[in-house]
Amino acid sequence: MKTVIVDDEPLARRRLRRLLREQPAVEVVAECGDGLSAVEAVRIHQPELLFLDIEMPELGGFEVLERLTGDHVPAVVFVTAYNEHAVRAFEVNAMDYLLKPFHEERFRQCLARVRSRIPSAAPEGELQGLRSVLADLKAAQSGRLVVRNGPRTTLLRISEIDWVEAEGNYLVVHAGPDRHILRSALADLATKLPAAQFARIHRSTVVNLERIKEVESVAQGEYIVVLRDGTRLPSGRSYRASLEALLGVG
Repeated sequence: MKTVIVDDEPLARRRLRRLLREQPAVEVVAECGDGLSAVEAVRIHQPELLFLDIEMPELGGFEVLERLTGDHVPAVVFVTAYNEHAVRAFEVNAMDYLLKPFHEERFRQCLARVRSRIPSAAPEGELQGLRSVLADLKAAQSGRLVVRNGPRTTLLRISEIDWVEAEGNYLVVHAGPDRHILRSALADLATKLPAAQFARIHRSTVVNLERIKEVESVAQGEYIVVLRDGTRLPSGRSYRASLEALLGVG
């Protein structure tokens, strides 16, 4: 299995190389310390597997993926210092990920997963999924949420969101008079929203704290959160403590 290692930290590359050397039928064909050389290495060596760091100077992992085009696309394993909440947002689309610092057992689990999936994987399809998720993450970092509806894509400012409710496999994003439908899990969307501005008040509800007008205490230690437009949202009992801490009530 031809493999390319991409990381701007020499020690990180050395450790991955050592771990891969211990694995049968794995050949490290290139090591790259920057994104530009990574793109070139994939073009020249056409590896089956790419260990890719996210944060690198000049050309990061996001940009490397954007430049990988053509008939040959390797399976991708992220090697990243991102926290676990951010990783969850693209975990489904990546072959796997290694969260720095990782243990050798986690590495072995990762490689076992790669071996089991590569023969039947459709790399180009997986890469398209990665590009989509990474684009969403980059948009969220710039203060926007990507909402796709058929051929139409809307860039919604996160600051415009009033509250979000889960309905089955979909989310309804309320922004003023507009309602946007997303096919996503509420937990995944929560990773893209600023924790200081948004809070989960119910298993099916996330609210923009700046839109809250008042909080009403009701029976059995629960609350009704009243927004400035008059919307009334029940708060789940299990979210009581976190809501009180955020709002300074209780």
